[in-house]
Amino acid sequence: MYLFSKMHLFQNQKVVNQKLPNLDGVQITIKREDLLHTNISGNKFRKLKYNLEHAIRVGYNTLLTFGVAFSNHLVATAAAGSILGFKTICVVRGDEKYQNPTLQFCKDQGMTLFPVSRNTYREKHNSHFHEFLRQKFGEFYLLPEGGTNSMAIHGCSEILTTADKDFDVICCSVGTGGTLLGLIESAQINQKVLGFAALHHRGLEINIEQFTEKKNWEINHDYVFGGYAKLSLPLIEFINHFNKNFKTPLDPIYTGKLLFGIFDLIKQKQWSWGKRILVIHTGGLQGIAGMNQILSKKEWPIIEV
Repeated sequence: MYLFSKMHLFQNQKVVNQKLPNLDGVQITIKREDLLHTNISGNKFRKLKYNLEHAIRVGYNTLLTFGVAFSNHLVATAAAGSILGFKTICVVRGDEKYQNPTLQFCKDQGMTLFPVSRNTYREKHNSHFHEFLRQKFGEFYLLPEGGTNSMAIHGCSEILTTADKDFDVICCSVGTGGTLLGLIESAQINQKVLGFAALHHRGLEINIEQFTEKKNWEINHDYVFGGYAKLSLPLIEFINHFNKNFKTPLDPIYTGKLLFGIFDLIKQKQWSWGKRILVIHTGGLQGIAGMNQILSKKEWPIIEV
């Protein structure tokens, strides 16, 4: 029996569907995947589940992955590795002198951080670079940046249940695309899957099409807010207003942009995907502490949690 399949060892509580007040005739419900676990929350829990079962079954004792300064994937990998007894290593894009609460948490969990330049980081898919890393660190189980691979997609396909079959559209934030792909595979034939890009990546659609032949999806690129982990005062204000009204914290990298986009499209009367919306809250709240450090230096309002 594989440890990670014992879900009760990791979950804080069951996922709940939180219904918001009607907005201009549209009903929004939030699937609170962020409540799965404090440090292995949301889609990262789903992405790691089958990967770590496989790593245990094959006999790996080390996990190596890639990430940037505010990565939810790094936090989840470090925490899961600590729980399951894996040695964890991360190739980090950036200066080793740069620290934030995300990277400090990873170090506290025992993760080895290997900082590299942006140019070197671009080699993350290169087999020659992987061989260099094996020579440096020994044999490891490779988790891609963001955790997305076929096993991660399978895990994300389990986000939706039969209780979600009556929604018109399923919405999620999109980084590497793994969560979106899982939802595409498990959505009902009559449901639309709508992704909101969290970063500038116009090749996202091409990446998605490599994994699925289904046409029940699309990606909105209008609410990137300058790019990955970029700060925007209107976005921060929206996140704080949302939490105050609905007692639901959002992060500024993924879920904040997602809900901002949905609300804005509805208010602008540009929403055309049905009246019953299911929004996947993928977690990512760990990054707020680091973002608040930056916001404080800018003398902007911080994100309230």
